[in-house]
Amino acid sequence: MCTMIVEKVKIEGSGKGTNGWFKLDGANVSYDHPFDAPFEHALNIDFVNASQGPSARVAVELSESAARDLVKTILAVLDRAEAEGHLESRPANL
Repeated sequence: MCTMIVEKVKIEGSGKGTNGWFKLDGANVSYDHPFDAPFEHALNIDFVNASQGPSARVAVELSESAARDLVKTILAVLDRAEAEGHLESRPANL
């Protein structure tokens, strides 16, 4: 039995939902039973704009290996962008 694990983070960006593009102000990251993905448990990410309600949400459900591969790939792309001088600034917590 797994207890749901949830972390929230403030973010800046944009997401595209059924009504088009909207500003993102947060992400809810959890490890729990997915709604749709064919896994017993998944890493679930909801990119949200809390002030716009439930329709301003982009959700993904990933297997453990897909989530780990995604994290590695994101870091590799950011490292390359930084090495090539493309980043405007590097957040202090990375």
